[in-house]
Amino acid sequence: MTERTLINALAALENGPVKIQGWVDTVRDQKKVQFVVLRDETGACQLVNPRSEGREEISDTISNLAQGTMLTIEGDLKMDERVKLGGLEVKISSIKVESEANPETPIADDSSIDKRLDWRFLDLRTERNNLMFRAQTTMTHAMRNYWYDRDYIEIFTPKFMATASESNAELFKVEYFDGVAYLAQSPQFFKQMAQSAGFGKAFEIGPAFRADPSFTSRHATEFTSVDAEISWIESHADVMDMQEELIRTALGAVKERFGEDIKRVFDVEINLPENPFPRVPLLEAREIVESRGHKFERQDLDMDPEGEREIGRWALEEHGSEFVFLTDYPASIRPFYHMRHENDASLTKSYDLVWNGVEISTGAQREHRIEQLTAQIADKGMDAKALDFYLDFFRYGAPPHGGFGMGLSRMLMLMLHQPNLREVTYLFRGPNRLQP
Repeated sequence: MTERTLINALAALENGPVKIQGWVDTVRDQKKVQFVVLRDETGACQLVNPRSEGREEISDTISNLAQGTMLTIEGDLKMDERVKLGGLEVKISSIKVESEANPETPIADDSSIDKRLDWRFLDLRTERNNLMFRAQTTMTHAMRNYWYDRDYIEIFTPKFMATASESNAELFKVEYFDGVAYLAQSPQFFKQMAQSAGFGKAFEIGPAFRADPSFTSRHATEFTSVDAEISWIESHADVMDMQEELIRTALGAVKERFGEDIKRVFDVEINLPENPFPRVPLLEAREIVESRGHKFERQDLDMDPEGEREIGRWALEEHGSEFVFLTDYPASIRPFYHMRHENDASLTKSYDLVWNGVEISTGAQREHRIEQLTAQIADKGMDAKALDFYLDFFRYGAPPHGGFGMGLSRMLMLMLHQPNLREVTYLFRGPNRLQP
């Protein structure tokens, strides 16, 4: 039995018999000849069927094909420079309909994003979306390889939690047998546990949940979080060094494998950072943004979305960098576990990473001293008893450590210059979307 050949492998073959399988993209049913564009998971090719005596059954089958119908094709491969799809075509010798598609397609190229998400499995049947998730696969593979080559340990932390991981404000509460549990906002506590366990360096790529009723282009209620934590650091600068190197590695891998395809399909150039990412204290960054004409409405000293966009433009203009670290956030707007500066307890050894004007990551050196942690919990007005299991991690010795959490979909969105997370998430979850 002839083995299946993937469409992207056809160009390497000599003219002759082949078997290909995929779905119908388009049909041109002409009087003397029929053309079918067949697509599989690797690409598309042109099929041809001359209308001639003895080929009536094949011709009738092609005339009744609907877009999306799944086919098995056997035929003769022939190189033909006139064919736009890769300069080759397959003359059909046999055609088998594996699964018929309804002739009325529920979505079109100009359908709204919400309509396309209702029919996401059809929306994904495009070169564009296929390429998007191949790029994501390469990105995560490169990050895992980066950590693996440097002797990190991969961990898989639980997503059911008895208490909040960061704050009570954005928790999903779920029934758990006779009690309740909460879906993890991040693997933060258990990443830190790995440091007290003597793992030294750990990472996780996994789901996280935020009960945030936001409908913005960059928020989701479930997302994939990229996290790493390392021991024996001097400051949060060590974490930034690691994250910067990680991102360079990931972007380099995507550019090497798919750079040309991304340029052709998305008209986007994958830019590898040439210069070090600038590092700007938050309060200084706010002054820069204000000097460029932006007024902050919020009084909490944080950076608002327009401020992020403006500091992103500044970083590109002044440093030639799509990335900028905003450092030394005030303790008042940071979690209790962020370490504070020795010479100014009002500031933390923390940062946000902004890429193309959008925040993609938060990192920090963590407070590892039990007495200081307890004091910072009290300073935040939190109940230390509810965090007793977490504090146990630090009662038996913990190394100086730090790490970051980063949104994978935000990375993909910004790398491919897409308008929102809905476009780049396999199955998006938001306040009003739980299906499909």
